[in-house]
Amino acid sequence: MEKIQAGSSEFITGRDSILIDLSSWYRESLAPKIETIQDAIGLRKTIRFKYYSPSGDTEREIEPYYLIFKWTSWYVYGYCLMRNDFRLFKLNRMDSITHIASFEGNREVPLPDLSSEKVFPAKDRVKALFDPSMKWQLVEEYGVDSFMEQGDGSLLFEHEYADDEGLLSWMLSCRDKVTVLEPERIRKKLYQITSEIAKRYEGERE
Repeated sequence: MEKIQAGSSEFITGRDSILIDLSSWYRESLAPKIETIQDAIGLRKTIRFKYYSPSGDTEREIEPYYLIFKWTSWYVYGYCLMRNDFRLFKLNRMDSITHIASFEGNREVPLPDLSSEKVFPAKDRVKALFDPSMKWQLVEEYGVDSFMEQGDGSLLFEHEYADDEGLLSWMLSCRDKVTVLEPERIRKKLYQITSEIAKRYEGERE
């Protein structure tokens, strides 16, 4: 634990055959955030910050209890005074973090449930047909059992997902290498988005 530094670019090794690199693209902005939160935890100070999320921008104040590294990102776990409940906040979405006031620290703090089912609860199930060239990405992200190879070589993929916006972004990043079969509302939304993009660029060529 003494070897772990916030956003460090140094390799951590416990054995000759294992190297761990905790460096981040956001090293310059991430390290001061972690230091500020660590100090607040040690001093039992609430922190106030601006938080950016898909539902909009909010200003939060929390009692911070744990700094967590998971899913390749840093999070702070604390009691949110706005929601009156424990919440997990992603550091890359936080800005203008400041210490506010001391708190007693006598609250019973449960260990955070970091299971994917808890943090990213399934909203729906997507069914899509991928081009064979996308096999490596499906294996990397979801494993070799996440799809069924069809007679023509295409890959039938079915999986639960947490939010529409995340799914739409992923499908759009796959360009013409995927066709969404279900749910219908995602098909319609993709058609709407791609039609608007096409109109924008067609207008520029006129």
